[in-house]
Amino acid sequence: METPPWYVLTGGPCSGKTTLVREIETRGHAVLPEAARAFIEEHLATGETIDEMRKDLLWFEKSILRYHVQIETRAPKDTTLFLDRGLPDNLAYFRFTNLPIDDEVEKAMRFFRYRKVFLLEMLSFANDRARFETEEEAFRIHGLIADAYRELGYDIVHVPVLPVPDRADFILERL
Repeated sequence: METPPWYVLTGGPCSGKTTLVREIETRGHAVLPEAARAFIEEHLATGETIDEMRKDLLWFEKSILRYHVQIETRAPKDTTLFLDRGLPDNLAYFRFTNLPIDDEVEKAMRFFRYRKVFLLEMLSFANDRARFETEEEAFRIHGLIADAYRELGYDIVHVPVLPVPDRADFILERL
């Protein structure tokens, strides 16, 4: 299968992914939002809490994985896209929560390939209504994400902490 012109922006919680994706979108580029955040926001809108969603961690992580696969399946394969996280991020979260990596998870890791993966260095930690990790956990997840992409054969471009417009320039200059 040919690799679609998709570029992943990833990193641990609070690395500035969503803000950076929005900046890239304002410059006229197509983007895909973070699947986990969209899934969580949909459930929060119904009155469900993060704790209720995470009560069954396997259901929670599998639901996010399936949601993510659906988003990427529907995405245009011939359009340059910037993704707020790629499927291997799910692998990192499965590992973070010590959940089994079964055939469904392994198959999802081979579902699509990305042209390039940009790993954003961590910013100062801040919580929000869809974030449940502590600062220590965010840094651990960051490392697990890097490991997941490397294991799957990706070269990672490390994006330093810079003002948002400079970070966007850094990425766009390295496509």
